[in-house]
Amino acid sequence: MNIFEFRQEVINQYASYVSSFVYIRDRDVRAYVDAQMRSGVFWPDPLAQLNPNFTPGGSVSDLVSQGVLHPDCAALFAAGEPRSPLNLHAHQRDAARLAREGRSYVVTTGTGSGKSLTYILPIVDHVLRRGSGKGIQAIVVYPMNALANSQVEELSKFLGDNGPVTFRRYTGQEKREEKDAIIANPPDILLTNYMMLELILTRQDEAALVRAAEGVRFVVFDELHTYRGRQGADVALLIRRLRERLRAPDAICVGTSATMSSSPVYAERQRAVADVASRLFGLDMTPEQVIGEMLERVTSGEPGTAELKAAVAAPVPSTFETFIRDALVVWLENMVGLRWDGEAKRYDRQPPQAVAGDGGLAAQLALETGLPVMQCLEALQGRLLAGNALQHPATGRPVFAFRLHQFISKAATVYAPLLPCAERLEHLTLRGQVYAPESGRTLRLYPLEFCRNCGQEYYSVRRVPDPDTGREVFVARGNEARQESTPDDGYLYLGDPPGPWTRRSCLSACPTTGWRRRTANCA
Repeated sequence: MNIFEFRQEVINQYASYVSSFVYIRDRDVRAYVDAQMRSGVFWPDPLAQLNPNFTPGGSVSDLVSQGVLHPDCAALFAAGEPRSPLNLHAHQRDAARLAREGRSYVVTTGTGSGKSLTYILPIVDHVLRRGSGKGIQAIVVYPMNALANSQVEELSKFLGDNGPVTFRRYTGQEKREEKDAIIANPPDILLTNYMMLELILTRQDEAALVRAAEGVRFVVFDELHTYRGRQGADVALLIRRLRERLRAPDAICVGTSATMSSSPVYAERQRAVADVASRLFGLDMTPEQVIGEMLERVTSGEPGTAELKAAVAAPVPSTFETFIRDALVVWLENMVGLRWDGEAKRYDRQPPQAVAGDGGLAAQLALETGLPVMQCLEALQGRLLAGNALQHPATGRPVFAFRLHQFISKAATVYAPLLPCAERLEHLTLRGQVYAPESGRTLRLYPLEFCRNCGQEYYSVRRVPDPDTGREVFVARGNEARQESTPDDGYLYLGDPPGPWTRRSCLSACPTTGWRRRTANCA
């Protein structure tokens, strides 16, 4: 699949759908809205970002030989045919080592980095060493049941349904018979959500689960960033009650998240995450216990202008060796892949950038090489697609797996001032604001509504008394007025008499208020 062509097809279909039910009678307003749609204001150019390669951390067998993991882990955590022990990322290896030392930790790596293994490996290792069937030895808490369901499938791949380590989901969606079976025979690993965990601690029916979990070794909270504000305070108190009730002051607390801090400075991110984790778990967490992602480049170097021009004109490389040496591929990894953090001595991800459009990668490349923008765009898209198809010989993963972020806005409202048609054109905007731009806060804006039958525009207003003069004035509904409908809400028509009613009876008079109101035929 060519993701760029697929994206364009989706946008074309959405644009056709949106424009199919927008009928605007006023030619100037219609031209303005059409121009905005063509400019892509509702669907800007997509942003591209490379999925980086994680620094290798050896294999499960390596950790077994070092005494970090139980020998049976090598057979359980294996893949391929013939099956061989999994290769780990550096952050997965470091998590296993911290857990072996009995220290709590937080893993803050990106999506698709295998965060689940950072706690599943140590938990399985602990159960294998202590023995299965000795109560609940790990509680893993997810913010959504869907995540717990997904984890059940992942655990089944490694542990099977009748393996040496047992696990069960207990989130509230189970049938009564299934709940009774779990209470009667508690698993080694319990997957739940924080609301159900609260109920387990308080309901008499689940008292057996509480007794089975006494002395629990691991308390894991996945997607730690979701617990903030009042909910974060509730979860922090829940964790404290849990550790006290289960007599587990030395339980290893683990958190995972991809978006805990947005600081551009690595040391600041580590300190911020450690501070949040300390408050949530009720323990002292140092920055050394925050495991960030360790990344490595596929390419190297800094190509010159002549090399870039030659690469743009050349065919897309088709093999791994020629691909990673291609000057344009190197340029791409520099732009939307990785950047070197000299202070922290590590690589960080580059922010996503648009490929097309003003200021996009193609425009930047054209400026640097002097070549046409379309030629640069085709060359860049070709490299991205080829890199996603080629496999890295060491990892078996795509060399240049990339994401295309597409943001799509819902249909917007047109705002205009209470002026004659010819004078309001320069003040039309899709931004919901009180005053027209560059009007010195003197020209108020009002949302326009359009009749679905005839396309006539009306100002959506509310009639209120002026606090200074007591006279009735109009305010825009949705800006200063409350959203709830009142008898003083209406639609204001500005224009020469006799107005649109001689053309089509789209409005009728309200016998109570005297206001003109829309009939069922109007949108």
